[in-house]
Amino acid sequence: MRLAAPLVALVVTATALTPAAPAQAAAPTVKISRIWYDSPGSPDSGANSSVNGEYVQVKNTGRSAVNLRGWTVRDQTTRADHVYTFGTFTLRAGKTVTLRTGKGRDTSTTLFWGRSGGGTYAYIWNQTKDTGYLRDARGRLVHSCSYNSARSDYKNC
Repeated sequence: MRLAAPLVALVVTATALTPAAPAQAAAPTVKISRIWYDSPGSPDSGANSSVNGEYVQVKNTGRSAVNLRGWTVRDQTTRADHVYTFGTFTLRAGKTVTLRTGKGRDTSTTLFWGRSGGGTYAYIWNQTKDTGYLRDARGRLVHSCSYNSARSDYKNC
């Protein structure tokens, strides 16, 4: 059976105008997996070992390595010194990197924010309520994780 030319045009136009099914937002393959916001021990002394007791973990749940150069981690405050920017660092598929707040020597699994100064000013994460933000090198929000509890020392995201 042959369709007349106007009818074929109508079918083609109708098909082109049919809306596609809505796309599901893809889950991020790189995300904040944990924020350990209450450094062990009491009181928080501000010593490097205490400052390094708080950390954020970033995990690559994807199947490919991700270059994190220029990506940032920050907390909810607008203070410029509460932003960590990744240097040359590739997070392999399925791997996690721990970003400790204090000073130390970077490895393939642990990075250091480099905060110091003694007292509570060296810490990043509030002990009862805060949000961690992970942004890509273009500044786009990739993932965030919030907590609102003093009953725990960490939040799994």
